[in-house]
Amino acid sequence: MTTLDRIKKISKKRGFSLVQVNDKAGLGKNTIYSWKTKEPSINNLKAVAHVLNVSVEYLLGNTTDESIPSEPKRVDLADDDYIMTYQGKPIPEEDMEYIKRILNGGKD
Repeated sequence: MTTLDRIKKISKKRGFSLVQVNDKAGLGKNTIYSWKTKEPSINNLKAVAHVLNVSVEYLLGNTTDESIPSEPKRVDLADDDYIMTYQGKPIPEEDMEYIKRILNGGKD
């Protein structure tokens, strides 16, 4: 399985299209698709791994473990550059607004 195949597989599992992952990772247009014919840079792989919440090692095929062995990820809820998930599925926007209100002590 190639790196692109792994990205497709985990993206689908997370409920994202490759275009969504590409955009959230801040890559140039169709960058991920170009990996069919060329090797991705380590920085681009890190960005995609970050979006998909997997390790670069997993994307490269060096491990079958999708988890990231580092410390838990901390994200600002106001930052729209991250795709928030629960059990691998995106949290709907209306639910995210509810969660934000709860965490902010009921304040808007």
